Amino acid sequence: MIALLRRYPLAVIVLAQLFGTSLWFSVNGVWLSLSQELGLSETDLGMLTLAVQAGFIAGTLTLAVTGLADRFGASRIFAVSSLLGALVNGGFILVASHPPLDLLLRFATGLCLAGIYPLGMKMVIAWTPKHAGVALAWLVGMLTLGTALPHLMRGATLGMPWQWPLFGASALALAGGALVFLLGEGPHLPKNAGRVPLRQGLAALRAPKFRAAVGGYVGHMWELYAFWMLVPLLAGRELARLGMGDGLVPWFAFAVIASGAAGCIGGGWLSRRRGSEWVARMALATSGLVCLIYPFLSGFSPILLALLLMVWGVAVVADSPQFSALAAARAPQAFVGSSLAVMNAIGFGVTLPAIWLTSWLWEYQGVWVVCLLLPGPVFGLLALTAPERRARKLAG
Repeated sequence: MIALLRRYPLAVIVLAQLFGTSLWFSVNGVWLSLSQELGLSETDLGMLTLAVQAGFIAGTLTLAVTGLADRFGASRIFAVSSLLGALVNGGFILVASHPPLDLLLRFATGLCLAGIYPLGMKMVIAWTPKHAGVALAWLVGMLTLGTALPHLMRGATLGMPWQWPLFGASALALAGGALVFLLGEGPHLPKNAGRVPLRQGLAALRAPKFRAAVGGYVGHMWELYAFWMLVPLLAGRELARLGMGDGLVPWFAFAVIASGAAGCIGGGWLSRRRGSEWVARMALATSGLVCLIYPFLSGFSPILLALLLMVWGVAVVADSPQFSALAAARAPQAFVGSSLAVMNAIGFGVTLPAIWLTSWLWEYQGVWVVCLLLPGPVFGLLALTAPERRARKLAG
């Protein structure tokens, strides 16, 4: 069994990533049923999403400060995080109507996800170092599908209690952790025996090219998670304009978010021909353009808006694996885990104000809140071109 898994390590890791990250938006997937039963608002949805993001940031910072990402086996951290994540995600069912316990358990879910997503990146690099851009494209593609999966599970269980999809996400996380535990450690990444302080993770920020990759990633992250949080609301708006019922919202939301997996995989394929930075720039430019025109077209045909949502879903995450590949290639190889943990902490930090603003203002501005996402792609593009501008300035 173990020998078979090690023949196809990338497939095992991306499948485990798909299963583990289904915890991330598990509550968002059942939001319509949960809000109707408990009388919650879009602001409450934003707060629950923020709690997960805050937990993830705290977890990645813990990995960086303690050096756990480089001191212990990535597969063990991944497996333990999946187990704990499954438990706290299931526990949310018991406290959903008891704030602030609901926020606390979503925060704990984010903590556990910090041991799944960054460690999954490290495992990909450890098993397939020569094709990191393509491999990370598959990994983030599975993260995207994992994010979309709760919407699919809710669509498939309409008419049933909202607790079922949450149980399903916990079961998938357990399966993902078991797969990675059996796979074990990859052979291509050095392992540090000593303590790795936070300054080692921060050291790579001195390099202009690594800093450019982090800046692009930060701009990308300002847009990404706020958009994913808004997808059920935007999908519901267009379906209502088409005269369709709420029952189709989870299916459409799944389609929009899951389309990003095709963007990640297609971007990975293109990166082998055009390079990771080129793919990242094109994705940022495309998502930024859609973000700019979407509210101005909000009165047009809902079919057109639905198609734009699909395009946005593809482009908004296609650059994510390429930023990870760029950062991994430009970071000190002995401290890749800590450097990626720091990058993730910074990137996810900017998701907090983006999610808070868009969820709070949706009630007042509706579709026009997407304008708040536009600074992300703009900043990301400027950050990516900063080394070139600096070189031209020095040459001139």
